[in-house]
Amino acid sequence: MPHATPDYYAHPTAVLDEGCQIGRGSRVWHFCHISAGADIGEDCNLGQNVFVADGVVLGRNVKVQNNVSLYGGVICEDDVFLGPSVVFTNVKNPRSAVPRKGAGQYQTTYLEQGVTIGANATIVCGTRLGRYAFVGAGSVVTHDVPAYALVYGAPARPQGWMSAFGHRLQFDADRRATCPESGEQYELSADEQSVRPLAKTEKRTSKI
Repeated sequence: MPHATPDYYAHPTAVLDEGCQIGRGSRVWHFCHISAGADIGEDCNLGQNVFVADGVVLGRNVKVQNNVSLYGGVICEDDVFLGPSVVFTNVKNPRSAVPRKGAGQYQTTYLEQGVTIGANATIVCGTRLGRYAFVGAGSVVTHDVPAYALVYGAPARPQGWMSAFGHRLQFDADRRATCPESGEQYELSADEQSVRPLAKTEKRTSKI
């Protein structure tokens, strides 16, 4: 029989340590291990063979694909997507003979709302990924990533900008772009280092 509560589903092979928190509507699939002290929000989905360590925090509607290990220090806001076999770290200078465990040793990796990380990407600890940042498959992220930025490569470098719906943005001479799916408009900063979504009242009007 599967683990059963009124709030979430866990496959019978999943190991849920006493003290872990799992939100309403979440699904924990085959061979997952959720450590005591892990905090998983509502409507999350953890694929096969996912490990979630003590101190990890997942917001609402976080999707974690197969074979991902989330180590202490990883924090994900709502709507984050982690592709298959994404790799996280939490110590930058590990040595087998030098204990570097627990509070004060692990560096925080912070993923803001809507971040997508492609399959087999590696996220080096101590980095922050801004809202709706998009990391290409197989990339190695060693520095902070701005909101809405598209990065890929090893090491990952800026390659463009993405909408909240996951479409690459093409900016015109006025530094404006429109998402082809949502119709939401975005503005590129004058120094081309950041992008912001425009409020509806800021959208460009047609000239008569």
